Amino acid sequence: MSVSVEVRDLSVSLGRTQVVWNVSASIEPGDWVTLIGPNGAGKTTILRALAGLVSFTGSISLGGQDVASCSPREIARRVALVPQHPFTPSELTVAEYVLLGRTPHIGYLATEKRSDRLAAERSMSRMSLRSFAERPLGTLSGGELQRAVLARALAQEAPILLLDEPTSALDLGHQQHALELVDSLRRSEGLTVISAMHDLSLAGQFADRLLLVDRGKVVATGAAPDVLSEANIAEYYGARVRILLGRDGIFVLPQRERSHERNSGPVSSGVVGEKVRDA
Repeated sequence: MSVSVEVRDLSVSLGRTQVVWNVSASIEPGDWVTLIGPNGAGKTTILRALAGLVSFTGSISLGGQDVASCSPREIARRVALVPQHPFTPSELTVAEYVLLGRTPHIGYLATEKRSDRLAAERSMSRMSLRSFAERPLGTLSGGELQRAVLARALAQEAPILLLDEPTSALDLGHQQHALELVDSLRRSEGLTVISAMHDLSLAGQFADRLLLVDRGKVVATGAAPDVLSEANIAEYYGARVRILLGRDGIFVLPQRERSHERNSGPVSSGVVGEKVRDA
């Protein structure tokens, strides 16, 4: 079942410091919206507020129900969060850890059902982890561990998936596999996806809409070509880039800070900010 997300005037203070200021957004059922912005912009805090993990002012509605009126278990049935720094007890096996994703669906003092075990097995298969089922988490590489964290979130079978830098520890092949899998599930099962990503090219290729966040405020929103401009990236990231638009999406390429005299390598035929024929 697809679920919408409505955020109105969301503000968050951590201690005495306000880190998110009056953020508003309407996310339709089945959409993929990605938060981008420099380090410390407030992206993770916004995701944690959506998951009910930090106090906030303003309002958040999940499928028409106010988060403030939901218990943690009710929120967990609607929202699965893949955190940037998850707690992964080294002694748990992959199978045990992924099965924890079913916790919101298991009653107090009850044990998991066959349907819970099957959901965990499906998510392990989707993340190519069946052969790792009995491996302790402490023996996994960073990329393998991140795939286990994704598998646990998928086992939760919540209609809203929050992803905080979901591919940061993955190699190129597993990055592509993980994001394509999320996109496939979004289309086939109606997942609503909200992510925070540093890789601007991946963000632009997978998200329907981008929210550029800086110092806790949304400073630009829209489709990738409208938000990922040289001017925006220079202003908010302090970086020089080239923007390539092609049939397969948008690509953000960092440029080295060096003089033309030193840059004697081959020159790309692409034009900054214009469509590239074969990009």
